[in-house]
Amino acid sequence: MQGDRRKAYRPLSPEARRSALEAGLHAYSQGDFFEAHELLEPAWMGTSDLAERALYQGLIKLAAGYVHAVRGNPIGLARNLEGARRHLETSLDQDPGWGSSFGIDLPRLLDAVDERLASIGALAALVESSPAAMLDLAADAPRIR
Repeated sequence: MQGDRRKAYRPLSPEARRSALEAGLHAYSQGDFFEAHELLEPAWMGTSDLAERALYQGLIKLAAGYVHAVRGNPIGLARNLEGARRHLETSLDQDPGWGSSFGIDLPRLLDAVDERLASIGALAALVESSPAAMLDLAADAPRIR
């Protein structure tokens, strides 16, 4: 099928998926978002469980969003955060305990994603109303890493 972006299922043992998740979360905590994305991908492709798969997809999208943030691409950040939110919510809906079994507080993570999306929306509205407002923000820009 043309345009089909689904990845092939490549079974991976639960231990290997857990190891990939831990490595991905470690890379994320170090601010290496690209590496986190790469490390999480085998786990995502390695399970057929919808809740687990959606969790990995959400974390991958979250990491990809921050790669865009580091590169100065707010549109890429927003799109990936929206995608991350959908996948993380799917994981939570499918199995509310799945994320917590890995030490991930999905409701809290979803709240944080919502806060960041709201901030991006507020910034976009500010820029639209007064493009010069960006100059005022430049000196106080938060560091991503």
